[in-house]
Amino acid sequence: MQIVASGIGSWPGTEPREAIRAVRDLLVDDLPYLPELPGRGPGADMIGRAGALLEGLHVETQPYGWRLVDRPGADEGRAAAYLRQDLDELAEAYDGWSGPLKVQVCGPWTLAATLELTRGERAVSDPGARRDLVESLGEGVAAHLADLRRLVPGAQLTLQLDEPALPAVLEGRLPTQSGYGRLRAVDRSEVRSGLRSVLDRADGVAAAVHSCAPDVPVGLIGETGVGALALDLTLLDARAWDEVAALVESGRELWAGVVPSQGNETPTWQAARRRVVDPWRRIGLGEDRLAQVRVTPSCGLAGLPPSAAVGSQRLAVEVARSLTEYPG
Repeated sequence: MQIVASGIGSWPGTEPREAIRAVRDLLVDDLPYLPELPGRGPGADMIGRAGALLEGLHVETQPYGWRLVDRPGADEGRAAAYLRQDLDELAEAYDGWSGPLKVQVCGPWTLAATLELTRGERAVSDPGARRDLVESLGEGVAAHLADLRRLVPGAQLTLQLDEPALPAVLEGRLPTQSGYGRLRAVDRSEVRSGLRSVLDRADGVAAAVHSCAPDVPVGLIGETGVGALALDLTLLDARAWDEVAALVESGRELWAGVVPSQGNETPTWQAARRRVVDPWRRIGLGEDRLAQVRVTPSCGLAGLPPSAAVGSQRLAVEVARSLTEYPG
């Protein structure tokens, strides 16, 4: 049994060559990933990056974020250029690579919760816009993965969908444009169907859904059939842990976010390890099931100084090694 480490996706800095090679070298024996560099500005952020992948839909920035528009413009072009640059650097850094490699894409519900329609309301408020976004993102994900297969043909790809806004979409906690009301919650069956639709376009690629928000709907995400769930373990209550146990027992993976991704806290590997092992014992999962764990920071690392991001990623590797060698 070897438990591996990975990261959630974002990384500090503005130079993709440096970031891609740093992540590769830190995780050469684990699960490296294509880092995202939101520090470059609009277009390199999670929403702009997903906007560049959309098929048949277009986006641009506004004072308060991104919105859907009728035709492509400079903002969308900049996002696409950032992504092309990153993929070129990835192909060079992973030339001859034969091993695992992860990429991250904003999930359909966080995208719909963030993008605005031309009239100013969130796209998630309109049933037609929701359907269009799910379909467009699914096509974009399929094309993105095809590009990655061409650029790094030896890679064993994993797709991670990022869904930090998922609980707010399900619970009707998103504010209206005026700020005086709340948008209606989206039905669970539609949310589940939308996630499954995008995941199905991954065409056999291993997939995970990540959310570092409180109150993650663990059971609903599990109903999509996704192979892994990435969570900030410090936010889970007893109910969520019971749902995690059910998923693990069904054969799915838990990507355990136990290394802080912000602030000044720097736990020892022993303390970070206990965030996995202690609740694992409480819910009655056996040591053999630890083979289904991957160790990650709790969320992205873009908010840290570069040296701290490197330290967090190294700590995740150290915790993974300790769980491999001494699972009890």
